[in-house]
Amino acid sequence: MRRRPLRWIAAVFVAGLLLLGAVVGVELHAPALPPSTEAAPADPTLLARGAELARAGNCMACHTVRGGAPYAGGRRIGTPFGDLYAGNLTPDAETGLGNWSLQAFQRALHEGRSRDGRLLYPAFPYAHFTRLTDDDVAALWAHLRHLTPVHQPNTPHALRFPYGTQPALAVWRVLFFEPGRFQPDAAQSAEWNRGAYLVNGVAHCAACHGTRNAWGATTEAFGGERLPDGRWFAPSLLDPRQAGVQDWPAERVAALLKNGSVPGASVAGPMAEVVFHGTQHLPEADVKAMASYLKSLPMKASEPPTFKRADGALLEAGGRLYQQHCADCHGEQGEGRQGMYPPLAGNRVVTMDDPTNALQAIVGGGFAPSTPGHPHPYGMPPFRTLLRDDEIAAVASFLRQSWGHHANPVNPLDVQRVR
Repeated sequence: MRRRPLRWIAAVFVAGLLLLGAVVGVELHAPALPPSTEAAPADPTLLARGAELARAGNCMACHTVRGGAPYAGGRRIGTPFGDLYAGNLTPDAETGLGNWSLQAFQRALHEGRSRDGRLLYPAFPYAHFTRLTDDDVAALWAHLRHLTPVHQPNTPHALRFPYGTQPALAVWRVLFFEPGRFQPDAAQSAEWNRGAYLVNGVAHCAACHGTRNAWGATTEAFGGERLPDGRWFAPSLLDPRQAGVQDWPAERVAALLKNGSVPGASVAGPMAEVVFHGTQHLPEADVKAMASYLKSLPMKASEPPTFKRADGALLEAGGRLYQQHCADCHGEQGEGRQGMYPPLAGNRVVTMDDPTNALQAIVGGGFAPSTPGHPHPYGMPPFRTLLRDDEIAAVASFLRQSWGHHANPVNPLDVQRVR
């Protein structure tokens, strides 16, 4: 009698494995789609909408290697599982999408499958693009078909075993991916729904700002996460201590997305790329819609860690370095200069629990994007070669514990991690 429950447990376990195997088998077997014989669409309205969508998705930034041809691929994307390389999106017949049909492109965005039936890695954010309407996918496809073809073979991915295998990817998809279209919320305004569609779909904001588990799947859409290469931190859009904008006027949120800078706040790093290549080019109505949706996100303030006061000698050394290198621009009391240098006093980047972005600004410099609303942004020079790791840690600790700040100090190992 005692063995019967064990037999039932074993039977359920085996049945679960068989079911998982069957589902994975289905995932692994999809037909290749025939080469395209379609002419590139020429409707100007369709092409214009496709160009807007490509900007909203910041497609060019990921699919363009520094100094390379736009959309020709080759950019390395570092992940905890190895390196991925963005593909060639130009309509080159041999190395790009020249032989792809609209049907194949739709399948890639909605289902995460290549034209030959292979599963695509979710660094290509099909988990977000699956929400796009068929009409918007067609517009984006039309835009890509009108790019200049570039013959540039794709670089093979370099993922560690077993992450580079199709069966491992199939299991990941069974566990974490569900295709589906955006469903409007009838209780919300048309503007809010447009913003939700853009933010959660083509703009795929949660691809960076979403909290991830050990397998790289999003567990909280806007909870914040360090980027895969570890060099920047995408702050939480829920937490007012990080990048939550729930208490901002909608006009200020829209202005930051459009101009990259507003009084008291400025974007830098990967977000500067998003504004430069993407959101500054969007119609005013779309930017306002995104602001409306971002303001409506639930507020989820994190619990600050136990405060640790830095050693007095460390703060004194940091203060001297601040006076020597920083005070001329950012002010004696961290007040900054209106329209030129952002204030450091009360700055959320300075006081976030994760100091990555503040350290990155000191090490690599800070550069806001040039936009029509802010055409000549002032930049901050990098101190990578001027200051040692211990000196950068000292000045960062000084910033995090001055002017009423209560953020924990950093150490030279923190600095080394972002170099």
